[in-house]
Amino acid sequence: MSSKNVDLRNLDFNNAGAWPMQIKIVACVLLVAVIVGASWYLFVSDRRITLQAEEATERTLREEFQGKQGRAANLEPLKQQLAQMEVMLQQMLRQLPSKNEMPDLIVDISQTALAAGITNELFQPGAESQREFYAEKPIQLRMVGTYHQFGAFVSGVASLPRVVIMTMHDISLEPRSGKDGTLVLSGTVKTYRYLDEDETNAAGGSQ
Repeated sequence: MSSKNVDLRNLDFNNAGAWPMQIKIVACVLLVAVIVGASWYLFVSDRRITLQAEEATERTLREEFQGKQGRAANLEPLKQQLAQMEVMLQQMLRQLPSKNEMPDLIVDISQTALAAGITNELFQPGAESQREFYAEKPIQLRMVGTYHQFGAFVSGVASLPRVVIMTMHDISLEPRSGKDGTLVLSGTVKTYRYLDEDETNAAGGSQ
């Protein structure tokens, strides 16, 4: 072997200044390579973390954009559906009795009960209450009749020329004592009418 060959095992790491020149050069090159490699790794790792965060933000923003884009695309059809529903609501309300028809309607309901064979022991309309689009009128009643007579009454009310909506409140239907097959219907029903244009405007102005 050449005399210039150096046994690395005999190097004194506490006295690097006494190393041969070629060993010093190699050591410096290795040291620089380690420093550059470590710096590059730390730089790339930091950039990788930043990149992952940016990618997560991008996914979140993309999902938000897609959601908003979908809602924007559906906004116009929803507006059209809402307009159609408002038209249908007005048409349905117009099928209810008007203010002028309400007194006759209450008489028709009472007469329909009598025509079905029901006895009106109490049939007392109360004060009317106005809502946003309609008015409701409660009627306290106590009717006596059979099951079939009540069925005929309901069918007769449904056959009236105007649409009649009746909702029942605190209604009880019980057998009448001592009378087989006779029932007593008592409580309160509410019937409804639509508000005319003047009433609607007055209600809107008072809010």
